[in-house]
Amino acid sequence: MTEHDGDGAHVSTGTTGETGETGQNGQNGHNGEAGEPAIPELVIISGMSGAGRSTAAKCLEDLGWFVVDNLPPALIPTMVELGARSQGNVARIAVVVDVRGRRFFDNLRESLADLDAKEVTRRIVFLESSDDALVRRFESVRRPHPLQGDGRITDGIAAERDLLRELRGDADLVIDTSSLNVHELRAKMDAQFAGDDEPQLRATVMSFGYKYGLPVDADLVVDCRFLPNPHWVPELRPFTGLNEEVSGYVFNQPGAKEFLDQYTELLQLIAAGYRREGKRYVTIAVGCTGGKHRSVAMSEKLAARLSSEGVETVLVHRDMGRE
Repeated sequence: MTEHDGDGAHVSTGTTGETGETGQNGQNGHNGEAGEPAIPELVIISGMSGAGRSTAAKCLEDLGWFVVDNLPPALIPTMVELGARSQGNVARIAVVVDVRGRRFFDNLRESLADLDAKEVTRRIVFLESSDDALVRRFESVRRPHPLQGDGRITDGIAAERDLLRELRGDADLVIDTSSLNVHELRAKMDAQFAGDDEPQLRATVMSFGYKYGLPVDADLVVDCRFLPNPHWVPELRPFTGLNEEVSGYVFNQPGAKEFLDQYTELLQLIAAGYRREGKRYVTIAVGCTGGKHRSVAMSEKLAARLSSEGVETVLVHRDMGRE
């Protein structure tokens, strides 16, 4: 498992609307008296460089948390205060604190004391890993350890362990990732923070035309060219798969409805496997020759099926109108 850390602060939010009025397990920190702003729940993610902080943060983002990467510790109370002013839109905040912000690291203890005084519900997650595993990960990406200076990777690891020793002792959850892959780490984070809800899969259904090339971001590709092409029906040629006459023509062809039914069943099986492996997003590309008739009609029906089964679905017609 490799972690790719940048140098600047990075803010990202969950996309499922889960950062609404209720927080983890229906809690929203301390709601206070009527009319007072609700204090967001807070998770601080820290640990050894290369141990998986970015993966852990991404997992919380997928679960609907508001994630801030590389925030100076002194600004954590300010971040929580801003979340409290969001009228419930930011109910859960995750902050990644690491040695990239080492100039500010001495301020962490003071910030934690400030949060405790304000009765903020907070947890510290510490990502640990063995020296051997960390060395392999840094060597695999050919990047120096942020604290090694002119020394070796092991020198940087030792310096970081010393710097983080006290924080590790204060952690509410320590995860050793020495023998974990990315999916296993995500599963551990899900077990701690997903509550009783199964992690949701979000799908993008995209129609496209083969003559314009395959979508580069497609996870699954469906070929509708086994169906007769409405392009060769003069009265249907000007229209698209959004038109009822074109859609009716496509789904009156032998095998069209059966294909939709059976492929939807197959997607249910694939989706269950994706969730087990920690995959949260899938792009399903549905193609025909020009991306105007068959693929559009099939994409519309497929997206409707997925939505009816509770899958958050985005529908995109990449090449419609391109001819």
